[in-house]
Amino acid sequence: MVYVHKDPTIEAGVLHLVMSEMNRASNADDWHNALGRHGYALRITGADPVVTTLPHGVEVCRLPFQPSFGAL
Repeated sequence: MVYVHKDPTIEAGVLHLVMSEMNRASNADDWHNALGRHGYALRITGADPVVTTLPHGVEVCRLPFQPSFGAL
């Protein structure tokens, strides 16, 4: 088991980055590529997408909204 510290300040910053990149992107592929350039990815686990780090896949936070691009 790996302990990962959850920091609300970091989560808020990552969510701000994810939302700003989503607003700039023209489609889901552009959004995923932009997140990848910043070192993040999205993983679908149940109802909500989860933001993870690249390349290790460590969960950072859940998205509190459904992406405007529909199916990821």
